[in-house]
Amino acid sequence: MNNTIESNIVSTRIGRGTIEGIGKEIGKFVVFTMDIPWEITRSKLGKLPEKVVFVESVDEEWLDNKIDNMPECDTVIGIGGGQAVDAAKYMSWKRGIRLVSIPTILSVDAFVTTAAGIRRNHMVVYVGKSFPDPLIIDFDIIRTAPKQLNIAGIGDLLSCHTATFDWERAHKMGKSEYPFSAENIAVARGIIGRIESLLPAIRENEDDGLRAIVEGYMELNKICLPAGHWRIEEGSEHYLFYELEERLKRPFIHGNIIGLSIYILSRLQNNEVERITDILDRSGLDYHPVTMGVPRLDLKASLLNLKAFVANKNEFWYTIINDTEITESWVEEVLGGLRF
Repeated sequence: MNNTIESNIVSTRIGRGTIEGIGKEIGKFVVFTMDIPWEITRSKLGKLPEKVVFVESVDEEWLDNKIDNMPECDTVIGIGGGQAVDAAKYMSWKRGIRLVSIPTILSVDAFVTTAAGIRRNHMVVYVGKSFPDPLIIDFDIIRTAPKQLNIAGIGDLLSCHTATFDWERAHKMGKSEYPFSAENIAVARGIIGRIESLLPAIRENEDDGLRAIVEGYMELNKICLPAGHWRIEEGSEHYLFYELEERLKRPFIHGNIIGLSIYILSRLQNNEVERITDILDRSGLDYHPVTMGVPRLDLKASLLNLKAFVANKNEFWYTIINDTEITESWVEEVLGGLRF
């Protein structure tokens, strides 16, 4: 076990073959998973679970029904992507039992976030607190996922580039909602530096690249959980994503759409544009609109509406969007560098 980075994660096992035999160590356990992750991992646990639940939904009512009909157990394991891990986090919180998280893909960061993302009355809400013990990152398992989906895991790490700029700007203008921390900003930018230094390994899903993504998220937790906010990681780039999602009414691979938003908002900020574009390109992240099916007209409309969208969201933090004009000529210039 490795506790090199403190967060809500009690312990970690990161490497090759780290999943092997975990089922023999955790008493009676149940599993939340999906078909493909279960086929990949079932023979490696070393012991059969009391029950396997294939996650069809993260609707609260559906989850509560499954939890109410679970056998007695000591541990719940989440194996798979975000929904499987969130379902296990939810049960761990509701039952007060041990959680083991085994993500099989790095495209979303549910494996390190504290709350479980579920749906209540058709809306996403975040509930409870989770403490994986251990979080198991098995590089061989992770590499069974498509490379592009693991690369997408860098999206919410690279968002520190634009989010820290926004927080600094808010602080300078007396608009910061939280006590400002230059130290936290420096740490967040250090995460980007480590990602930048390992881009070939990230692009090829090598051990060091996968480890950098996981430990980057753990380090964000170490900063943000004590602070009580995520100002260093969420800013104007997320607000463009929210507008697009609301406009198009469909989900995206999160890291990819955040990458697109970083590309655009870094230009509104005039914030090391060449450097961050180079990082996006060399990482292999699918951030161009053509890869996500985002029409040019919709993205243009989203950008021209962005100031009004943000102005109507009282919960949004102060960012570059609040005090910078977004003109049609600027939008056309930015869109010219993207592939549709």
